[in-house]
Amino acid sequence: MSSNPAEPFELLQDIAQRSLGNARGLPAQVDIKPHWSGIGFKLAGHHFVAPMGEVAEILAQPPATRLPGVQSWVHGVSNVRGRLLPLIDLESFFGGSLGARKKRRVLALELGDLYSGLIVSEVFGMQHIPTDSFREDVPEVLGSLKPFLAGSYQHNNQVWSVFSPYKLAQNAEFFNAAAT
Repeated sequence: MSSNPAEPFELLQDIAQRSLGNARGLPAQVDIKPHWSGIGFKLAGHHFVAPMGEVAEILAQPPATRLPGVQSWVHGVSNVRGRLLPLIDLESFFGGSLGARKKRRVLALELGDLYSGLIVSEVFGMQHIPTDSFREDVPEVLGSLKPFLAGSYQHNNQVWSVFSPYKLAQNAEFFNAAAT
C-alpha cells in the first residue's frame, strides 16, 4: 500500500468520473397535463362522453321483455343479476334510430333511486381527455340533445360532446314513459 494520502482520493475521483461516463441520463421531463375521464359512446353518428360518476356499468344489450302502454323509446325491462333494469332506446328518445345491433351497448345508470339502462349505438370505453381541450360550445347539429350536454372536448381529431345522464334523469319527459 502506498503511503501517499492523495492516492485514495484520486482513486475515488476516477471511479466517480467513470460512473458518470457510463450513467444513463434521466428521463426527459414531460409536462403532465390534467385529464378528464369519461365513458365514450356513439349516438346518432356523433361521439359523446358521459362523466365516470354518472355511469354505473356498461353491459351488452340483454334480452328484454316488452311493456304494454309505454312510449316507443322504452325498449322493455331486463333482469340483470336479479334487478329489473328498464331499457331506454336513447336514440329513439331523441327522435332517431339505433345502429347495428351487434355494436349496441347499455350504459347502466344508478342515480339515487333511478336504475335504468340507456341503449346506445356503440361504446368506446374510458376516454382520458386533456382538460385544456374543453370548450363550452357543442356542435349545432345536436339541437335536441343540447339541454343534456355540458360542453365538448377535442380529442384524437374528434369532437366529444359531454352528455350528462344526470341531466337526462331530471327531465320530465324522460320520467314520463307512459304512452299518451
